[in-house]
Amino acid sequence: MSTPPRMRTLPKAAAMLREIDPDTAFTLTALRRMVKRGEVVAVEVASRRLVNYDALLEYLAGQGVPIPQVEMSAAGTIRRVDL
Repeated sequence: MSTPPRMRTLPKAAAMLREIDPDTAFTLTALRRMVKRGEVVAVEVASRRLVNYDALLEYLAGQGVPIPQVEMSAAGTIRRVDL
């Protein structure tokens, strides 16, 4: 039987990293930016975002697989309307 992933909120994940290394320069803001850019996958549960803490550690250690960038479509851009 496999162990379930350790899902943590962003503040808790950042605090756990600080417990491992009290002198780390890694911040909660940096983690939020990584999630926003899609470098770290977050799952929304109710009003909270959760990250897989073990996957985060692997990514920060350089063992994580980078997420490929997806090209943006024309949705959300300003387009000319012909009347």
